[in-house]
Amino acid sequence: MTYLDPKADLTFKKVFGEHPDIVMSFLNALLPLEEGEEITEIEYLPTELIPEHPLRKYSIVDVRCKDSRGRHFIVEMQMVWSPEFKQRVLFNASKAYVRQLDKGHKYELLQPVYSLNLVNDIFETGLEGYYHYYRLVHVEHSEKVIDGLHLIFVELPKFTPHTYTEKKMQALWLRYLTEIDEKTRKVPAELMEYPEIKRAVTALEESAFTPAQLQGYEKFWDAISVERTLYSSGERKGWEKGWEKGWEKGREEGHEEGREEGREEEKKSLVKGFKAAGIPSDVIARVTGLSLEEIEQL
Repeated sequence: MTYLDPKADLTFKKVFGEHPDIVMSFLNALLPLEEGEEITEIEYLPTELIPEHPLRKYSIVDVRCKDSRGRHFIVEMQMVWSPEFKQRVLFNASKAYVRQLDKGHKYELLQPVYSLNLVNDIFETGLEGYYHYYRLVHVEHSEKVIDGLHLIFVELPKFTPHTYTEKKMQALWLRYLTEIDEKTRKVPAELMEYPEIKRAVTALEESAFTPAQLQGYEKFWDAISVERTLYSSGERKGWEKGWEKGWEKGREEGHEEGREEGREEEKKSLVKGFKAAGIPSDVIARVTGLSLEEIEQL
């Protein structure tokens, strides 16, 4: 049996965005919920469209839902860490909190928002542990809490299952995310003992996807490879500046001609940055949609 990596856009949304029982089990295992606060029912919410930013649309995958109590849950898979990601998480969680109330409704109707962010990168180099939980607390008396926003970041590369045996389901779900990929031929027996995880594994079987979906899956990993390269190179500033310049130019024009010009400027800047970073032309072609001839001319 051949499997796909659950962290990709296609697979993550299929597993956690289409199966309420699976995402419930996942959230109960990963969120800092007290006894009696477990999620027992889930309703999916529309995911908000991420602005059309080249590559970034691939690196961030999200699923949104709420439970019978009205609590909101945002689950995001971040493939490449960027400095502004924490601010983006805070912004989205705050927006979800505020949008619960219609005009004239009382504040006591507001329910907590939990933002669970799975990061396939290491960003807290000075902190031990893979699990980072943020909320509003009193600086001097941490037991004093303003409930509302719960921000959780999980650094997947730091996770090692042998160290965290006290939270069995959390460890099993994180093993699911970190141990299964295209190289997997036999899934660990412990994962298959639990019905929700077993169904999540079955959803990753390559035979369950169409050729077009598999092509999109490969394109996703190409884009992630490109973005990771750019973030680790000095070219990142150059292509971001070029992107912003081209996009702003198109937006300020206020008509289709201006937008088209902005998109062309954007593509040119991106391709130049990719080439300078040493990314192969065939990968650039798959990510941008340009032909090899067009790429060579830039």
